[in-house]
Amino acid sequence: MISTAEALETAPASISEEQKATPKASTAKRARNVAPKKAKSGKKASPAKKAPKSAKAAGTRHGSKAAKVLELLKRPGGVTSKELMKATGWQPHSVRGFLSGTVGKKLGQTVTSTKGEDGERTYSVKA
Repeated sequence: MISTAEALETAPASISEEQKATPKASTAKRARNVAPKKAKSGKKASPAKKAPKSAKAAGTRHGSKAAKVLELLKRPGGVTSKELMKATGWQPHSVRGFLSGTVGKKLGQTVTSTKGEDGERTYSVKA
């Protein structure tokens, strides 16, 4: 027979085992929040680089502002920035951007810039 002292000593152990024995709810692994992978596309050919266009091939229309600027730049002695602004109605930064971007890079012409004794900047292009 079991004495009361032994029963008290074993009782808490049996209770704790019963508490541990209760199964917990199992949870499934969560999926990551990532966009699905896309199939890689085949390597596409890049277009060949084109040579700079000449002034006539650039498609400047007769009488356009771009055509006026190009004609003024080809004058002997060039053209001042004030004259370019007056001929086109552009702001100074627009004139400089046109000379650098369109004439220099797109048309591939070398724009020569010189500063006169009066401090006036003159631009010219070889004809």
